[in-house]
Amino acid sequence: MTASSPYRSAATAVEHILTVQEALEPLYMELEQEVETRLLEAAVSAGWSADEALEAIDELKRHDVLSIEDQES
Repeated sequence: MTASSPYRSAATAVEHILTVQEALEPLYMELEQEVETRLLEAAVSAGWSADEALEAIDELKRHDVLSIEDQES
């Protein structure tokens, strides 16, 4: 990201944030929403229905969660 990036920056430690996770959460949520929107737009423009695209996105998210859980065990 550049200085002209439309994304908000992470909160600094002096902004009364208790953890780095709290500082990053708003940015993470914003980026997650943008990624999902772009994936949906790409799928629809390729001829898939929005429902099919959302189902595929949900399946990708489940796969990511399972991969993370496998790595932690």
